[in-house]
Amino acid sequence: MPHRHRLETPASRPLVLRELGLALRAALARGYGVRDFKADLLAGVVVGIVALPLSMALAIASGVPPQYGLYTAIVAGAIIAALGGTSSNVSGPTAAFVVLLSPVAAKFGLGGLLVASVLAGVMLLGMGLMRFGRLIQYIPHPVTTGFTAGIGVVLATLQLKDFFGLEMGPWPEHFHERVVDLAAALPTVRWQDLSIGVFTLVVLLAWPKLTKRLPAPLVAIAFGAGFAALLGYLVDGFSVATIGSRFHYVVDGVEHAGIPRMPPAFDLPWLFPGADGQPLATDFGGLFGVVRELIGPAFAIAALGAIESLLCAVVADGMAGTKHDPDVELAAQGIGNIVAPFFGGFAATGAIARTATNLRAGSRTPISAMVHAGFVLAAVLALAPLLAYLPMASLAALLLVVAWNMSEARHFLYLARVAPKSDLVVLATCFSLTVLFDMVVSVSVGVVLAALLFMRSMSEIVETRRDEDHPHLRDPHLEGLQVYEIAGPMFFGAAEKAVTRLLPVAGKARAIILQMDAVPVIDVTGLVALESVIEKLAKAHTFVALAGVRAPVRGALERAGIVSTPGRLHIAATDEEALDAVRAHLAQTPRPRT
Repeated sequence: MPHRHRLETPASRPLVLRELGLALRAALARGYGVRDFKADLLAGVVVGIVALPLSMALAIASGVPPQYGLYTAIVAGAIIAALGGTSSNVSGPTAAFVVLLSPVAAKFGLGGLLVASVLAGVMLLGMGLMRFGRLIQYIPHPVTTGFTAGIGVVLATLQLKDFFGLEMGPWPEHFHERVVDLAAALPTVRWQDLSIGVFTLVVLLAWPKLTKRLPAPLVAIAFGAGFAALLGYLVDGFSVATIGSRFHYVVDGVEHAGIPRMPPAFDLPWLFPGADGQPLATDFGGLFGVVRELIGPAFAIAALGAIESLLCAVVADGMAGTKHDPDVELAAQGIGNIVAPFFGGFAATGAIARTATNLRAGSRTPISAMVHAGFVLAAVLALAPLLAYLPMASLAALLLVVAWNMSEARHFLYLARVAPKSDLVVLATCFSLTVLFDMVVSVSVGVVLAALLFMRSMSEIVETRRDEDHPHLRDPHLEGLQVYEIAGPMFFGAAEKAVTRLLPVAGKARAIILQMDAVPVIDVTGLVALESVIEKLAKAHTFVALAGVRAPVRGALERAGIVSTPGRLHIAATDEEALDAVRAHLAQTPRPRT
């Protein structure tokens, strides 16, 4: 029996909130058996193994203790998988967010990072409810490529401190200042940390060429920790910075090294410590002030999260042959980012590398991503003391590989070589702003550039041409008539170009037939431009007949008060009606004297 598709109008479309969990419900409705669960269980464990060190490394790179990256993977990862619109996405902390989150953490502390994540979640939820999901795909490729390449450069730079074991203070705010500080700190390189970092990097690069049965991050991090322990036993004075030596937590007034062996606990995000170690805000006035300062970074987090999550869903669809719902996915991302900060988690989105690992490991439904979150939780409860021995240099090496992969250097250079000049300007601008300033500026300028590119494309699509061979022009009774055709939507950026070609004939032509069969829609800019040119033609005693006006365009004209007026304008549904109106006008209007 053939599959039937029901065409849904915006009014008949169900609310996005009713569609939450679409992918999971669809998978269960198809019939979910033991074999499916075994496949999802294995895939979830594999991707959980990958996510464990990566989540800690990304939290550290973002400027907060490693356990908060794990809490993000646990809470946001489970919620988004359960409510999302894609069957394979694995969500959690991602490298793309580091350049956005680290300045927020430095200025506002952990509390500020969590509040910014809640605000970004509200924005993502709003994007989903307003069905903005399909609009994300219209962001030009040079914009996203410039973002990600710039993020890769900044992320790699942030890892050099731990990779080389440099003695440095807090990171400066701007990229050029970071480079200067790194150069000044080079004499403090510790060969112990550098050796572990290089060893881990070699394992990360070589292991996939030997076998893919075990994830390279797990093997490399474990080997790095083992190699550091061996050298510490064999070489006098050998020591490296580890999670346990760098981070501590307090339980019942007693300080412990590493990360706590406890699940995520509920607390209000603004009560977490700010940059001064005190609660970020304890009253409404203080919270309002913080929210006002964090709106800009939150918007950048939301915009990047939307792009990243939907790009991840597209990649998953290509690998699995599935189809995602972008609006449901954005809404689920929003809810995940709203809830996770109440349990210590920060901004999360779809992670492409973990999603690809999930699919390669045999994932069948969103349950595998939920298993991944459960595995990370189990690891926190069972392995927290062991995780304290992981070297910081090994985690830095892991993120160096992530930064290289996300920068897509070969693709970036390819685009720089073959892209048109306009796209090259966009690519270079977004890359430079991401590196030299921050993602708040870069995302804002990128969105503006996307709008400008859209307007430019519209202006090229819309065309106004004079029909020199139209049969009406051979009629001696229609002397003084000119025929033009507008082809394309009359949007902002294109409308002015579409109608200004008519102005030179003002006073020279007695009448103009403007064929608009190929104009599907017109916006307010088009209405203003069209009304302006009709007024100027009328003052020059040139009659205008609009022919073939479609119903949506006719309705817009009527709402704007642009209606048929004797001796000035006639709006016709067909060419014949327009021709009759022109004939009647010319018959009643004396020819100008020559």
